Amino acid sequence: MHPWEASYPPECRWDVPIAQGTLPGFLDHVAARFGDRPAIEYRGHVLAYAQLKALADRVAAGLMAQGVGRGDCVALYLPNTPWHPVCFFAALRTGARVVHLSALDAKREIAHKARDAGATLLVTTGFAPLVANAEWLVEEGAVPRALLAPEARWGGEDAATGFAALPEADPPREWPSLAPADLALLQYTGGTTGTPKGAMLTHGNLTAAVSIYKAWRDSTSLPEGEGRVLVLLPLFHIFALTAVLLRQMAEGSLCHLRVRFDAAQAVADMERLRINTFSGVPTMWIGILNLPGVRPESFATLRQVSSGGAPMPFEVQQKLEALVGRRIGGGWGMTETCPAGTRLPPDAPRRAGLIGLPLPAIELRIVDPDAPTQPRAVGEVGEIAIRGPNVFGGYWNRPEENARAFADGWFLTGDMGWMDERGFFTLVDRRKNMILSGGFNVYPAQIEQAIYEHPDVAECIVIGVPDDYRGQAAKAFVALKPGARPFTLEALRAFLADRLGRHELPAALEIRDELPKSPAGKLLASALKAEFQGAG
Repeated sequence: MHPWEASYPPECRWDVPIAQGTLPGFLDHVAARFGDRPAIEYRGHVLAYAQLKALADRVAAGLMAQGVGRGDCVALYLPNTPWHPVCFFAALRTGARVVHLSALDAKREIAHKARDAGATLLVTTGFAPLVANAEWLVEEGAVPRALLAPEARWGGEDAATGFAALPEADPPREWPSLAPADLALLQYTGGTTGTPKGAMLTHGNLTAAVSIYKAWRDSTSLPEGEGRVLVLLPLFHIFALTAVLLRQMAEGSLCHLRVRFDAAQAVADMERLRINTFSGVPTMWIGILNLPGVRPESFATLRQVSSGGAPMPFEVQQKLEALVGRRIGGGWGMTETCPAGTRLPPDAPRRAGLIGLPLPAIELRIVDPDAPTQPRAVGEVGEIAIRGPNVFGGYWNRPEENARAFADGWFLTGDMGWMDERGFFTLVDRRKNMILSGGFNVYPAQIEQAIYEHPDVAECIVIGVPDDYRGQAAKAFVALKPGARPFTLEALRAFLADRLGRHELPAALEIRDELPKSPAGKLLASALKAEFQGAG
């Protein structure tokens, strides 16, 4: 028995059977089970589960009539409109694999992903910036052709383009055969630490992740068919695709799709639509927390609330929970795990960096980073390794990286952490972020957590910089809250003196108007490292 099983909620078992199948089979199942129940709402248009399947099948038939099938790669360049789930299931139904192109990425980034994945077709919709970039991708030869899924179908406007319309046709008597082991999705990692890599996710990986999420039950779980979900996270990201959309479809929930995040509109939607389920990234939650005049009453119907995609500053989480009236749930996962990994139960201990218990059927262990076949003891920091039916088989066309990424069948995550005696895991930092300072291992994430307790700090990033005495030392970059007065390094060190060890105190401070972020809203330590190295 694993140590975490005794800490599981009474509604849940770790050893529950996990189903694996194909994604078209998953759509068939939920359409048969939930039929006329509403699945998707967008711009006031509602698609029931049976309607979603029927439209996806017609698009799949139309694509097959144009020769799309096994061996092809369909690039989806789509925001949160119904066309995303429709085209996702349609492309997979043909036997093709899918690659997601982020609507937030620069042109060079999407061109790299399309070429690296071997995209043979791109599908986009009528938003002018997307159409312009899609035209550029075709002109540059990154994809041979593109199709337009009309935004006008949902009451929007389509930018002018010469792209042909997304085809529809009557479904055939038989569809191409698929197996759980077939490659379904190339999902590219963020690229904040180098060239993005395509994680090869099979139908079995993705359906297992959905089954794993569905198997987790606790006191916040809702009965089937009662979920009213606000989907603001982009569906081209693995967290929103699997942990939100597919997981909620498995429960027969209604997903309200929104193209972009606006804090005031999000809060208004929660109140008007009586939303009971919402997942956001920390920057979304911080935007809601800082909204002028925000009231606890707006969150009265929320039952399942979580944060993911990046660590939530502990101080921010406590303020949010006071506002929302519920514990902000969450956990840990990666693109490579679809992204199931851990979950925080409602009665979990409270400490900075806590990521919770392994989800059903998933095993985690802490290993020696330099000898990854050697497990480390309870309470000892090491690299987090993971295995389970949701864990990918490797990176697309990266055999050397794949050889380094696994040890004895365990995926080596690159995250440093530790496990307590009850099976709860705590994340310390990324292995690559560790600062070696005077013989000590110093983790920027722990310093950032302490800095966030300062009442004038809005955002912060800590990186390691060269130090003549220690070898490396911590430098803090801070953005202040509106109206806050700047403070000195000495004042910051005094504030942190009883929160951090002497070897962890920042040796340098820089206050900036704003800190670099990725298109998805993650704070980018890598940008500051590159900037610092360039200056050196």
